[in-house]
Amino acid sequence: MSECEKDLEVLRETFKSGKTKEESWRRSQLKNLLRLLDEKEDDIFKALKQDLGKHQVEAYRDEIGTLVKSVNYALNGLKQWMSSEKAKLPIAAFPSSAELVPEPLGLVLIVSSWNFPFGVSLEPLIGAIAAGNVMVLKPSEHAPSCSSVLAKTIPTYLDTKAIKVIEGDYSVGDKLLQQKWDKIFFTGSAKVAQIVMAAAAKHLTPVTLELGGKCPAIIDSLSSSWDKKIAMKRILSGKYGSCAGQACIGIDYILVEKTFANELVELLKIGIPKMYGENPKESHSISRIINRSHFLRIKNLLDEPMVKASIIYGGSTDEDNLYIEPTVLLDPPVQAAIMTEEIFGPLLPIITVDKIEDSIEFVNARPKPLAIYAFTNDEVLKRKIISKTSSGGVVFNDTIIQYAADTLPFGGVGQSGFGRYHGKFSFDTFSHEKAIIRRSFLTDIWFRYPPWNDHTISLFRSGFRYDYLSVVLITLGLKKA
Repeated sequence: MSECEKDLEVLRETFKSGKTKEESWRRSQLKNLLRLLDEKEDDIFKALKQDLGKHQVEAYRDEIGTLVKSVNYALNGLKQWMSSEKAKLPIAAFPSSAELVPEPLGLVLIVSSWNFPFGVSLEPLIGAIAAGNVMVLKPSEHAPSCSSVLAKTIPTYLDTKAIKVIEGDYSVGDKLLQQKWDKIFFTGSAKVAQIVMAAAAKHLTPVTLELGGKCPAIIDSLSSSWDKKIAMKRILSGKYGSCAGQACIGIDYILVEKTFANELVELLKIGIPKMYGENPKESHSISRIINRSHFLRIKNLLDEPMVKASIIYGGSTDEDNLYIEPTVLLDPPVQAAIMTEEIFGPLLPIITVDKIEDSIEFVNARPKPLAIYAFTNDEVLKRKIISKTSSGGVVFNDTIIQYAADTLPFGGVGQSGFGRYHGKFSFDTFSHEKAIIRRSFLTDIWFRYPPWNDHTISLFRSGFRYDYLSVVLITLGLKKA
C-alpha cells in the first residue's frame, strides 16, 4: 500500500497541475481509449471467453461496441459539456450575470464488477476522463483475465500519471477505500455497497452506487401472434442473453395473469431451443457462471424441495464446466430464496396473478428494482405502472435497451442504487457545477443592510415576492409599510 499511496500522490500532483482540465488532454485520452478498444479487441475477446465463456458476438454487443459508441458520443459532446451555462438572476440584482461552470471533482476511485468487466470498468472511466479527473480503476478479481488485460493495456494507451489500474482481492479494495477520494463510483452488490458507503462516510466522500435487485417483467395477454413472437425473443434475450442472466438489469422473474400463463410457458419452451439450441451448452451462445462459489449459490436456489418441484423446463447443471441450463419455474414459493434474493443466473421464475394489475402490488411489496419491463399494448396499464411503481427505469415491450441509450440516465433508486451515468450524465456524475455571479458597483439594494425597522421588513416582504412595484411605492411613501 505504500507504493499505492505514492501512486495516489502522483495522481494528486497531476490534478493540481491543471493538465486534466484542458480539453486537449481529455480529448486525447478518449481517442486513445478508442484505439485501445480497436487494437486490443482480440485480447478482450479472449479474456471474456476465459473468465465468463462469452461468445465474441455477445462480448462485442454488450461491452466493446457499447464502449465505442460511448467514447464517440463523449468526443462529439465534450466541447459543449465543458462550456459554462448562463443562469438567470432576478431584476433586483441588475446589473449582474451568472453562470454554471462544470469543474472536475479531483481524485476518483472506480470499483467495477465481474459480469461486464470491460463495460462497467470503462463506461464510468469515460465520464471521469471527459470531466477532467484523475482516477484509479479497481477491476474485479473474480474476472482475473479481464482484470489483467485492463492492467496491462491501460498504462500503454492512457496517461499513467493521471489514470492508474490497481488489481487485487477484497483486501486491496478495503485498503483503497481507506484512502481519501473526491468521488467513489461502485458497481456491485448491495452487501458490498454498505461497506463502500461506510468507508466513504469517514471522509464525507460522495458516492455513486450502481447495484441491481430483482427486476420484474410484467407480461400482459398479447393478442397478436407477431407481438407474442417478438416479445418472446426479447424476454429470452433479457433473461439469458446477457452473461447467462448474471446482469443487474436482466429479467429476474416474470409476473403474468393465470389465464395467459400456460400459453406463455409453451412459448418459452419453444423459444429457448430456437434461440440457444437443443443443447445450449454446445451452442456457445450462452455464457457460463463466473466461478464455483456463484455456481453453488444458484444451484442451492434451485435445490430447495418446493422450488425444485416447480421446474417446468431445464434444471440441469454441470459443476465441472460451471454451466446451468436455461431453466423455467412456475409458481415457486414466494417465500423461497429464489424469490427473495437476486437470482443473478439463468433461472426464470414465473409468478401468476389473478389480474395483471395485481402485479403492481406485487412489485411494490418488494425493494425498488433497477428496471421494470412490461410487455403490454394497454395504455391504461402503462400509465399505472409509471405512476404507481418506483424503479430505476421502465421499459415497455423490450428489455435492456436502456443501457445502450446515451441520452437516458442509467441508475437505480433505493436498494437498486443511487446516482446515474451514461452519456452526458457520466460527465455530470464526475463534475461539480460551480455557481459564478458577477455584479457591478453601479447599483445597490439599500434596505439589505441594518439598521432594521418596520419599513425595511415591508420592503423585504415585497422584494422576496418579486413585487417590485410595491418596493417602489413603499420607498416613495405612496404605500404604507
